[in-house]
Amino acid sequence: MSRKPKKGYFVRGQFVAEGSELDLELKRELKGSDAASKTDLKRESAELQSLGEALLGLRAGLFDKLDLGEKLTDAIVEARRITNFEGKRRQMQFIGKLMRGLEPSTLDTVRAALEEQNRAPAAETAMLHEAELWRDRLIAEDESFGEWIEAHPATDTQQLRALIRQARKDIKAGPPGEAPRQAKAYREVFQLVRTQLAARQEAPFTESDTDPVPPNPGADA
Repeated sequence: MSRKPKKGYFVRGQFVAEGSELDLELKRELKGSDAASKTDLKRESAELQSLGEALLGLRAGLFDKLDLGEKLTDAIVEARRITNFEGKRRQMQFIGKLMRGLEPSTLDTVRAALEEQNRAPAAETAMLHEAELWRDRLIAEDESFGEWIEAHPATDTQQLRALIRQARKDIKAGPPGEAPRQAKAYREVFQLVRTQLAARQEAPFTESDTDPVPPNPGADA
């Protein structure tokens, strides 16, 4: 009695029986490539949707510079006015659809504008940290006063000297080695330093500008 031929197909000259491990593996690979393609499209769509939502919070100075087209610009302006949850959701879906029609170069400018807006909090945090370092150095080290004035000549030297003297007196009056963080002079040294750093940051940059971040107290020269 002759055996019934197996059902299958050939791949690169090799017979693959239906239901075999190789058959299942090849089908998984084929299905995986399709799924990957769909996943990529879904991920891209989600990113554009998120970009569209982020545009609602972009400040006017940056938003007005973007060339989004009249329809998308109007849709974003309208979305800002909508307070109803379902209405907002539908409007955001519409914005996401319009975002998918933008040129890659336009999407790059959108991302750049959002990054520029997000850099502001990071810059503020860095400036606060620098102000803390300068405050501690000015109170702890006599030589740091000259370094500060050289870098920030607009500082009121008499006021800063008086605040430093008072801050040092407050430290001596308190627990040994512990800075009285709630003392008025200690806080005012920080505020004066922060104000000068902010003014320097906003001033036009020139090649002669040098404002090094002070080294950590106690670091080797």
